[in-house]
Amino acid sequence: MPYAVTRVLGLTALLLGAAPVAVAADGWSVVPSANGPEGRPYVYAEGASGTVLQDSVSVLNPGAGPVTVRLRGADADNTAGGGFTLREKTSDTGAWINFAGRADGKRIPVGSVSVRVPAHTRADVPFTLSVPAGAAPGDHPGAIVASGGGRTSAVRVQLRVAGPALSALTVEHVTVRAGRISYELVNRGTTVLTPELAVHADGAFGEVLDRARRTLPVELLPGRRVTLSEPWRGTPVLDSVDVRLTVTAAGGARDTGSASVTFVPWGAAAAAAGGALAVIAALLVVRRRRGSATDGERRDRGRLPAGGRRPGPDGEAREQPRTEDELTGAVS
Repeated sequence: MPYAVTRVLGLTALLLGAAPVAVAADGWSVVPSANGPEGRPYVYAEGASGTVLQDSVSVLNPGAGPVTVRLRGADADNTAGGGFTLREKTSDTGAWINFAGRADGKRIPVGSVSVRVPAHTRADVPFTLSVPAGAAPGDHPGAIVASGGGRTSAVRVQLRVAGPALSALTVEHVTVRAGRISYELVNRGTTVLTPELAVHADGAFGEVLDRARRTLPVELLPGRRVTLSEPWRGTPVLDSVDVRLTVTAAGGARDTGSASVTFVPWGAAAAAAGGALAVIAALLVVRRRRGSATDGERRDRGRLPAGGRRPGPDGEAREQPRTEDELTGAVS
């Protein structure tokens, strides 16, 4: 039989020596097989490339009836926001996990296996981790996924391939918008990182923001990029600010990202601009009216009274001088 089935008496004895898990009264769970009274939160394995590592997981069934659970390996991944998830297709640790199977009467490694677990029973399922030759040194996170009865659960597998490891990360695309500082973290190394973040900002008249270093709720896997943000309430009303993010992690990983932003009270600016436009419009109206009056006066000054005479200083109309042709006797 490729796995061992152990019958126990009651839920207390069933969970004794296993990692603590939340299990429904009639549900099942999967945990790392216990190596001690406190159990293990995950499977940890370490070895050089080209080696085969062995371990096991336990499927616990406290219910009143049997359950059938299918086990398979999977690669770990980060969600866009930094959460832990699993990939659908395997190419790394998930592809290196195999269970004991049979074909043509012989035991062979298989990528997945189905386990039938009777009521009130624990099934210990062994598996191997075959690290291929040439595997890159560093962390290769994965999981063993169990599915059955409309439920899915998983045990995390932390595999580290021996060799020189690199811890490195970068902070990119820092932006400040709508009371929030957004940025991207990229794991440029070969180890899983738990970053710590410090935030500082200086305005034209001094410091406007200073947040001490704190641990982010992220396990950043090698080669992964995540998008994170920091709320910033009480941003300056009118200021030019330089924002600086400093991120550190174990192994000497460190980087700094920055952005510049100008805060303008657009409501007040719009009101001031509206007032200025109103003043300009009023001046244009006054100027237009004055221009119309001046044109009328000019037209009146250019118009002669009846008889072709202009009034003199004493009010009498005087005859306009005439120009007459002079007769010179010249023949033209």
